Amino acid sequence: MTALQGYVPGRYKIDDYGNGGFRFADMSHRGSILALPTGVRAVAPTAWNEIDAATIDLALADSGGLDLFILGMGKDLMPLASPLRARLRDAGVGCEVMATGPAVRTYNMLIDEGRRVGALLIAV
Repeated sequence: MTALQGYVPGRYKIDDYGNGGFRFADMSHRGSILALPTGVRAVAPTAWNEIDAATIDLALADSGGLDLFILGMGKDLMPLASPLRARLRDAGVGCEVMATGPAVRTYNMLIDEGRRVGALLIAV
């Protein structure tokens, strides 16, 4: 199994999570990820309160168009700051916030349905 080297093009379900990282596309990655229809990339936030406008803007710019953006905030459900939620809303993108475990399961289910979904997943 290889490790993520910053960015992997393509749409992938998350095969596993925990121990500080994720497995997908026959790879493993330690740390948080941004999974979009265009690819999966490593991102800097390690906690819900480190998600900033630049992270949201990256998701919107690199997404190829999203209907829904899921945020996995770590072990617990934590809020997304109102200005960040407004950025998504202004871009016409729905937003669901949950703990990382349920976020991974929801993301995978929506991928199976062929939905235009993206996810920012904080490693647990």
